[in-house]
Amino acid sequence: MLLCGESNSKLNHMKVRTILFAALSLAALHANAQRIKGSDTVLPVAQQTAERFMNREPDARVTVTGGGTGVGISALMDNTTDIAMASRPIKFSEKMKAKAAKRDIDEVIVAYDALAVVVHPSNPVKKLTRRQLEDIFRGKITNWKQVGGDDRKIVVYSGTYEFFKESVLKNKNYMSSSLSMPATGAIIQSVSQTKGAIGYVGLAYVSPRIKTLSISYDGEHYATPTVENATNKTYPIVRPLYYYYDAKNKTQIAPLLEFILSPEGQDIIKKSGYIPVK
Repeated sequence: MLLCGESNSKLNHMKVRTILFAALSLAALHANAQRIKGSDTVLPVAQQTAERFMNREPDARVTVTGGGTGVGISALMDNTTDIAMASRPIKFSEKMKAKAAKRDIDEVIVAYDALAVVVHPSNPVKKLTRRQLEDIFRGKITNWKQVGGDDRKIVVYSGTYEFFKESVLKNKNYMSSSLSMPATGAIIQSVSQTKGAIGYVGLAYVSPRIKTLSISYDGEHYATPTVENATNKTYPIVRPLYYYYDAKNKTQIAPLLEFILSPEGQDIIKKSGYIPVK
């Protein structure tokens, strides 16, 4: 027979154990929960690899949202995401912000992406050189007839891809009248509805609504934007895609990163229209 004091003591002990177990369970859940935010270019493959990862690891929880590279890196600084997806390297100003916040940001390349130059499907032009692209996006070539097309004004849509500016324009500025589009979907919609349009999108976003052009950097060898041509380096406009994270959280996010870089993860990347790292 238990005395009242003993009963209360055991009851309190059980309550403490229950609370402790709940706290540990919550901590474990938090440890397995990953937030990924950033580049809309990386978004499709991040969603697919995260979904497969959660199927393999029933306790894992991964949420993936877009918004753009800058948004993702800002969220990483604000501790509202665990991983920032990026389609460009982190800027010097962002590095300085991280340093001021005493954050040690690590970088890993998870895939490569080819940027496809796209036009309206009715456009008869099939190929352009890098120099012609530079002159179009800088406003020196303004009519399609100057590059073998119809007598039609060229309408330039530029995205937020700094890599395109570096690789194709050699860091020169876009023409002032180019129509800047912050989202890939907006570029696809605009180009598909405008006969004189030209723009560029990530290879994974190419669809029958738009037409891709073959590109040459030497004026002799032209290549179409495909996973195969990007992998064997015959297609020239290829850039790395990054995951950025706080180094102090490396242990927490390591399983997800290891999965993305594994043969299974890289196979998902290839089938999604991106170029594997390995």
